[in-house]
Amino acid sequence: MTGKQTAMNGWKLRISPRSITVAAALVGMVSLAIGAHAALNMRALDAAKAVATEQDNDAGKHASRIALVIGNGRYPDANAPLIQPINDARALTASLRRNGFDVDVVEDASKDDMSRAVDRLKSKIRPDSVVMLFFGGYGVQAGRESYMLPVDARIWKEADVRRDGLSVESVLEAIKERGARTKLVVIDASRRNPYERRFRAFSHGLAPIIAPDNALILSSATPGKVADDSKGQYSVLVAELLNNLNASDAGAETVFNKTRVAISRASDGEQVPSVSSSLLDDVRFSGTNAGS
Repeated sequence: MTGKQTAMNGWKLRISPRSITVAAALVGMVSLAIGAHAALNMRALDAAKAVATEQDNDAGKHASRIALVIGNGRYPDANAPLIQPINDARALTASLRRNGFDVDVVEDASKDDMSRAVDRLKSKIRPDSVVMLFFGGYGVQAGRESYMLPVDARIWKEADVRRDGLSVESVLEAIKERGARTKLVVIDASRRNPYERRFRAFSHGLAPIIAPDNALILSSATPGKVADDSKGQYSVLVAELLNNLNASDAGAETVFNKTRVAISRASDGEQVPSVSSSLLDDVRFSGTNAGS
């Protein structure tokens, strides 16, 4: 036997069962430590995901109720500025914000202002969004559509309405295309406008606004009719709408219908607001959305 072989045999003899047991225990402890570290990392990752999900859910809740409020009063072609649309827009904005709506409010808007505001609205819409549009000012019907007029409109003939105005139907279609769940619209524009005698006598008032799927529309007068402004701080429509919004947790359709009935009775039928509905799931302005 060589010296090298004798040394190797001596090394083998010095590895006792106790040494093997100790080594195995050390390996086990290291494995447990690695496993525990991995488990802690997984828990930390899960916790981070949970926080991120909760933040996303909170953001979603905030973004799921959005509104565009437009109040136009200073029309150069009118004999005097309209005071009520601005007051209406501010009061309605405050009420909607208290009820959880993310509101973009625009006053005395030009055509570009209104177009940009609609683009901002569209950018916020998600598939579960409840979207509300309010317009107060002058409105004109052209053909079978109702147009909201900006303050820089120059109206001399029907074609000018289509050029300078923004149709309610086109905005509703854009909201629908973005996939909004529910559409709410309030149009307070059935005023005797300064343009009506320029191109045809029967242009006053608004055309019927047909509700697309899952939509609710309230306008201040029967199609083709005009409503005179009251002497109050707010228009008759918005004043009654605010009363119902602030006093009830009923659904939007109930709120709109109560507003219509109250105004009709108070005016002895002289002003009868119009409500058009295709709602599939009602919405509560205060509290939790029905169907959410």
